[in-house]
Amino acid sequence: MKFTKWYGVIAGCSVLLTAQAQQQRNSLPVEKRSIIVYKTAANTTLRITPTDTLHFAPMAQPLETQVCVFVDPTHRFQKITGFGGAITDASAEVFGKLGAAEQQELLKAYYDKKDGIGYTLVRTTIGSSDFSSSSYAYVQDGDTALKTFSIDHDRQYRIPLIKAAMKTAGGKLDVFATPWSPLGWMKSNNNVLQGGKLLPQYRQVWANHYIKFIKAYEKEGIPIWGLSVQNEPMATQKWESCIFTGEEERDFIKYYLGPTLAKAGFGGKKLMAWDHNRDLIYQRASAVLNDPAAAKYVWGIAFHWYENWSGGLRMLDNVARVHEAFPGKALMFTEGCIEKFNWDKVSDWQYGEVYGQNMISDFNNGTSGWTDWNILLDEQGGPNHVGNYCMAPVHAKDGKLYYSNAFYYIGHFSKFVRPGAQRVAATPSRSKLEATAFVNPDGKTVVEVMNRSDEEVPFFLWVNGKAAETKSLAHSMTTFIY
Repeated sequence: MKFTKWYGVIAGCSVLLTAQAQQQRNSLPVEKRSIIVYKTAANTTLRITPTDTLHFAPMAQPLETQVCVFVDPTHRFQKITGFGGAITDASAEVFGKLGAAEQQELLKAYYDKKDGIGYTLVRTTIGSSDFSSSSYAYVQDGDTALKTFSIDHDRQYRIPLIKAAMKTAGGKLDVFATPWSPLGWMKSNNNVLQGGKLLPQYRQVWANHYIKFIKAYEKEGIPIWGLSVQNEPMATQKWESCIFTGEEERDFIKYYLGPTLAKAGFGGKKLMAWDHNRDLIYQRASAVLNDPAAAKYVWGIAFHWYENWSGGLRMLDNVARVHEAFPGKALMFTEGCIEKFNWDKVSDWQYGEVYGQNMISDFNNGTSGWTDWNILLDEQGGPNHVGNYCMAPVHAKDGKLYYSNAFYYIGHFSKFVRPGAQRVAATPSRSKLEATAFVNPDGKTVVEVMNRSDEEVPFFLWVNGKAAETKSLAHSMTTFIY
């Protein structure tokens, strides 16, 4: 489905209130508030489509047989940082080859907070990754002084796209950057690919490299909001990769990267450790954060979703264990995608539901922000210099854009849950429904309800003795806003 078809529906149903009217509306008791409902559902044309306006009515203790989603906004949890996707070399190259109309369509789809899904975060790479057309470096071999440092490579596609996204978003996006590997000559295997380790004699040089990157991007007008230390530090990959044990990452942060950022005046950048799967997240978090000298430099723990993917087993609750043990540190989901891309399956509904399940679980387990992988890829699932093709929410084929339902499932969150929102208590009374809820800075409550079953589920949205009768369509995501 083309995004423009969906955009026309949303734009035609937008309701704009003055600040005074909004304040008056949010001061109303629950029973006097209207509930605006948006739905995305399989086997329908609904794509973040406004479908209903509901109203609360008194409802005392529900019967055990009455299905409910209970929301309690008096209990509030983590603040939300935002939502976004990665602007990789691959995404930027595909974007750069689109026509002007399609470029504007994509920018509005992702970054316009009124007529699109309102992304506020961008992840990008420090140097090349698997989603680059080739491997490259910012400095010449052996240049330990980094005098040859240059981001000229990024000026062709990536920097222009980030700037265009920032402009569409109103002038600001929170950009965070991640290296896939130190330079090959800095590593034990003398190769940017195939894992290997950062050699001890180059730890300070590599720390200085982050500073060079930040300064170069900020000179281009792209402020760097945050960093992670290393992408997937326990994976030896055929593409750009590097191994850091928990102790090695801890010590690199404590003795090199943390002090170097502070000395350069970048101590306020949001530094994230781990940036790998949920399976080992607790071990890595404890290795780094149990050391106060390292923990003082760390804003949060970043994580991905690829653990035991082929078997369908995802260690969702491990995120909660980190949140319980280290409540003062943020949790940031920084990468996920459907691997082994097949164009013939781009419209499979299950893919959006994978996103929905992960997002609901991650937020209920304490996650603050959620960042998808590539925002855009071609019909092959690339470009990718090692053939590691993947799915994106949007693909380009023959100059046209194609939106998977993953785009809409993410959009139910990113469009309606704004930075600074707080998660509040929300629990469904039946396992066919999954739910989470938030209160936005403007006082609106946003409830997300997903149904992955083949059956329509009638239920009550229940808040403090008041409830609205509604239903969750089969294979759907529904947003309730009041």
